[in-house]
Order: sequence, then structure tokens, then C-alpha cells
Amino acid sequence: MQVTTVGSLSEGEILRRIQERTGRAAAEILGPGDDAAVIATSGAVVATTDTLVDGPDFRTPWTSGYDLGWKAAAVNLADVAAMGARPTSLLVALAMPNDTDIVFVERLADGLREACEALAPGCAVVGGDLTQSAVLTVAVTALGDLDGRPAVTRAGARAGDVVALAGEMGLAGRGLALLFERFRDGRGAPVPVDSEALTDEERRAVRMQLRPEPPIGLGTLAGVAGATAMMDVSDGLALDARRLARASEVTIDLDAAALGADPEGALEGGEDHALLATFPEATLPPGFRAIGRVVERGDAPLAVDGAAYAGRGGWDPYRDWDGSGSAR
Repeated sequence: MQVTTVGSLSEGEILRRIQERTGRAAAEILGPGDDAAVIATSGAVVATTDTLVDGPDFRTPWTSGYDLGWKAAAVNLADVAAMGARPTSLLVALAMPNDTDIVFVERLADGLREACEALAPGCAVVGGDLTQSAVLTVAVTALGDLDGRPAVTRAGARAGDVVALAGEMGLAGRGLALLFERFRDGRGAPVPVDSEALTDEERRAVRMQLRPEPPIGLGTLAGVAGATAMMDVSDGLALDARRLARASEVTIDLDAAALGADPEGALEGGEDHALLATFPEATLPPGFRAIGRVVERGDAPLAVDGAAYAGRGGWDPYRDWDGSGSAR
């Protein structure tokens, strides 16, 4: 079968194929086609951006176009939700090698659309940019509406607050470990995933790595319920809990028994995109479960069962990626 590459098409034709698949945002006043989009808001706007690069952030032998589009949307939607905002729109910049199959790009657009439909109904791609690059790169900017509420930041946790989590921890990290352990050739290069070689549990872990499902709607619910602090857990619970604790000038003390059957995996894994929040009352909004307490600032920002947590924790692309095609 002959492959149609992006290098054989004009920019206008590539854009047409993408725009036919990305849908329309509910807040859109003016969408793709002009110099910029126009989005309706109630006041304050939350904005975030995230870049996925072939190599440190994903591997094309492991990742379909659909999965890449879904993940690019999901990770940005999670950051908007972590501020207590309702995602309204995405701007997508796509840089591609000329030999990229246009079907891959069309499926990427499908993944963007369907992630928005499933995780943040009413949100959609409203614009972006295309360019040629030696490395496949997807950069997404997400916008959100606070609907008149103040933003929930990382800096509001206070001693006595309940630490709570919405979403699963450790599963995406387990999926990444499976990809590195089972789907590389003798030289260490990624090879396509053979789903039949995985158990149902392993398949789910790999799916959560490639196509995360953060609890986007619970971000606004937490904001309405009075969350004092909140963040997206993208780099691992231990690393991100430390970030929240430092921003709030407190110590977070987690309960190991509340972290599931594999507390170490929950603490050290990454890319789950759960929501970590603190609340002043013991009654938590639906979807959140208590996993610890906020205490007065001590010698360490993070403790587990009352003892300072010494684990390294989480993913840092500058520390954990060596540029050779393998994680350190």
C-alpha cells in the first residue's frame, strides 16, 4: 500500500485533514482559519503548555498516532483541572519529519478530539501551527475557565488539612517499565507492542502509560469543595508531593496503607496524572480519597507514616533521559 507522507502534501492540505477531525469547542467564538482564535470566558483564564518529543516523552514504535493525540490532550487537560478550572480549548503546534504518514497525523487529530470528548466535554482544538522538523514534536497549550472562582494553587495547604488523591498511582509507571523490559530489540531500540504477549493487567498498565485518563472533572469539583491546594501528579507522587509541600511551606505526611498494594510504585512512578489536593475538612468531595495529613513544616517536605521519605521519587527529563534512546 502506498503511503502518503506529509512531505508530499501542502500545509493547507495537512491542516484541512486535521481540522476535519478535531471538532469545535463550546467556548469558541472564532476557531481555526484566522491569525488567532477567539474564546469566550467568564473572567480569569488558566493557561498551560506541555511538549511531547519523540525520544524522551514517547517512542513512535510504541505509540500510535491516536495514542499520541490522546496523551497530548490529556496531560494538558490535567494541568488545567489541577487549578480548579474547566478546560475550554486547546492550541496544538505540530512539528513533523517529512516522511510522517498522513494517516498517523489524522489519527493524532482523532486522539485529540476523542480525549477532549471523553475527559473534558466541550473542549476542543481551536488553532495551532504546523512546521517541518527532524524530530516529531507535539506542543499543546490548554486554556481553562475558572467560572468566577479563585484558582487553586500549590501554595495553600495548611497544617491540619487532609491530603487526598483522585485517580490511580503507579499504573503508568508499571506500563513504562513493561515497555522497556519487553519491547526492545537486542540493541535496546523500541519495537512495536505485542498486546497478545501481555496479561490483562499488563495491558491495562501499558494503556495507562500510552493513553492516560486523568479525572479532569474532579478538578472543578475540588475547587468548588474548597480545596486549599492542588496539583497534577505527572512526575510521581513523591516528587510532586514535595513540590506542593515546599510551595505551601509545610510537610506532607502520607499513609503508606492508603497508597495501595504497592506503595513504592505509587510514590516512585510517574505519568499517572492523578490529582493531589488538600482540604480543610475530613469530608472529601466524591472521587477523592484521603492518603495523609498536612503537618507543620519539619526537616523534610515529605514523610511516610511519620518518617522522612528518603526515596528519590519521580521523573525528571534532565536527570533521567540521556539522549541516546534509553532512560537512565
